[in-house]
Amino acid sequence: MFTLSTIKRDTKISRQQLQTEGLVPGVIYGPKIESVSVSIKAPELLKIWKEAGESSIIEAKIGTESHDVLIHDVQLEPVSNEIMHIDFYAIERGKNITVYVAIEFFGESPAEKAGEVLNKTMHEIEVESMPRNLPKSIKVDLSTLVDIHSKITVADLPALEGVEFLAEPDETIASISEAKEEAEPEDAPSIDDIEVEGEKKEEGDEGEGESKTEE
Repeated sequence: MFTLSTIKRDTKISRQQLQTEGLVPGVIYGPKIESVSVSIKAPELLKIWKEAGESSIIEAKIGTESHDVLIHDVQLEPVSNEIMHIDFYAIERGKNITVYVAIEFFGESPAEKAGEVLNKTMHEIEVESMPRNLPKSIKVDLSTLVDIHSKITVADLPALEGVEFLAEPDETIASISEAKEEAEPEDAPSIDDIEVEGEKKEEGDEGEGESKTEE
């Protein structure tokens, strides 16, 4: 399990002030605890976020207390992409939890290599499990997609001890579709085929004049 040290935060201190001290504001909340405002050292938080993601249990320490938490929401600064604020959801120890876990694709599809189109239609999946059994990601092997009739569904996922997939078994995770041939461009008209509008008008005028003369 990942461990993260936090400091109980005075909510009167501004985010800018915390930022100058290398700290990120956050909050820990859950069904069985009162919400606690905390601050975390930015480098430590960034490391945990990259390694744990949003589906790994983290032991968040606040002084002598500790809570098992999940990263629930991360607010990023749009320009620098730095973490501005983070929410942790405190889970109940010893009880099943329901979360979305990222799908991690690996391998190479022979069908895609042959020029067909690979469609990845699911990038995360809802699961239920005890916290200790919660996977960081669900690995999906694309090498099983060999032709345009191939697909991977939830039913094809490997069984994980203590983990239940909550999506329908026939839901598609990845599939192959036939590559569409590009339409050949139409031949551009040659200069001889182009009639100048002015010339057409002049020809029409001449015809009208001749008929009047004959009368």
